[in-house]
Amino acid sequence: MYNYKLIKEDEDTAKRNFQEERVNAFREIEEKLQSLIKPLRQAKIETIKYYRENPNSYSVVTGTDLIKDFIKDIETLLEK
Repeated sequence: MYNYKLIKEDEDTAKRNFQEERVNAFREIEEKLQSLIKPLRQAKIETIKYYRENPNSYSVVTGTDLIKDFIKDIETLLEK
């Protein structure tokens, strides 16, 4: 009986810890997404500047297609 109680408490603690980590992961993801706003804006400014200086250029300054694909993948993962 004593051994069962210890195992049950350990399982409950492990379950709570697991669930807490899963919920906290969303906060971490939100923070990472927020931190991307500034570099994204900077990349846009650099791209505008590059194309103004090189109006005949077809060069890709920042891989926006790849970024958009990653965002689409994230959206797909979050669909219910």
